[in-house]
Parts: sequence; structure tokens; C-alpha cells
Amino acid sequence: MTDATSRAGSKDVGTLIIASLLIGLGLITLYDVTTYSDTDSVVFPRTVAYALIVCSALVLVYSWLKPNLENGFGGGDWWRRLLLVASMIGCCLFMPVAGFLPATAIAFAGGLIAARHEGWDLRSAAVFAASGIFIMGAFYALFRYPLGVPLP
Repeated sequence: MTDATSRAGSKDVGTLIIASLLIGLGLITLYDVTTYSDTDSVVFPRTVAYALIVCSALVLVYSWLKPNLENGFGGGDWWRRLLLVASMIGCCLFMPVAGFLPATAIAFAGGLIAARHEGWDLRSAAVFAASGIFIMGAFYALFRYPLGVPLP
């Protein structure tokens, strides 16, 4: 029996695990929003939770019916995955202390370093820094002024 044939019956384990976890997080979010007193505060988290549950369920069904021969965890650099998650968690922890813009700069920089496989030079660093400042400023302005979301 060849290696590909022996793995043909196996399911895409990583995808099944993550999709199941995301369905659970969506259900936890739906339960949490029942405690919100302001009905306007419920709309966005509830919509995102429903979308998360539906999309994860579709991925779960698709992965179960048509499994990938890989195990779902893939190859690649683990430090990139860890850096991405650590920068997002750092952003969440730093936001109440420093505010929206400095905290999102941490997430943007960490995500960019994790995603960039090519080498760095001064020009690309300047272009990415300028575009990051523009994107973060645009999101801040969008949430702060037209949407009226109070930001730290």
C-alpha cells in the first residue's frame, strides 16, 4: 500500500479541529451577547458570530466529505504563526493602556513580519510603514467619525 493510498481515508484533521473550535467560539459569543443591555451593541457581534458558525460549518462539511491528503497543519515556519498570534494578543492587551493606534501598530507590524517571506530593504520597509500608517489612520477615522465608535 502506498503512502498516498494509506492516507486517502484520513480526514483533514487540522481543518476539522479549527473549524470545530470556531463554531464553539461563535456559540460562546452568541451566549455572551444575551447579557448586553444595549440592543445596538448586539448587532455586530451577533452577525459576526452567525457568519463564523455558518462558514465554519461549511468548511467542516466540505473537509469531511472531501478530505485533503495533508493533515491540515501543513508545513511552513511555526515562528510565523506564533508571531501572528502573539502580535494580535499583544494588540488586545496593549490597547486599553496605549490606545487604538499604537496597539494596532503592534498587530500590523507583527502580521507584516510574519507574512513577508522576501527580504527587507529600506525602500520596502518605508512603503509598508507608510501604507500601514495610512490604513490604521483610515480605520481610526472610519470608526471614530462616521460610525461613532468610541475608541481607546
